[in-house]
Amino acid sequence: MSKAFTKESSGDEADDEADAGPALPKGAKNYITPEGLERMRAELKQLRSVERPKVVEVVSWAAGNGDRSENGDYIYGKRRLREIDRRIRFLLKRLEIAEPVDPALQKNRAQVFFGATVTYVDEQDVERTVRIVGVDEARIEQAEISWVSPVARALLKARVGDMVEMRTPTGRESLEVLAIRYD
Repeated sequence: MSKAFTKESSGDEADDEADAGPALPKGAKNYITPEGLERMRAELKQLRSVERPKVVEVVSWAAGNGDRSENGDYIYGKRRLREIDRRIRFLLKRLEIAEPVDPALQKNRAQVFFGATVTYVDEQDVERTVRIVGVDEARIEQAEISWVSPVARALLKARVGDMVEMRTPTGRESLEVLAIRYD
């Protein structure tokens, strides 16, 4: 068959799936803290009002310089513009389905729920403190973990002093809850 009659993907569909971010469990709501929601909105605003206009300006300037096939500014700018547009689409989709949950309004503060900051100790006597947040706002460097992560799933609904089992690729591990707080 001639290549003229075959449809070749531009790669955008595959890129959208790859850039879809962390997956939500089927049928689960996209819970997010008010701070996470605000960070996503700020990122969207930054992309739309600052970054995209700058890149569009560079691309239009580069396009006016003649041969586009060897114009690095034009080629890189177009690629960056696609990345920005892809991220904007992703943020818009996720913001549309976001379910804000304010941990400060949690009535049952004796149990671990979404938004809790939990201190626990593992079998190796390593103490850790994590905050359970939404899928789109998890930042491991800030000790914020997604509510669908193995650690968070094991900790959910536990109370201080409870021993919980966490499934790991190497087997099961026990965690003891030391403290729970809602900021």
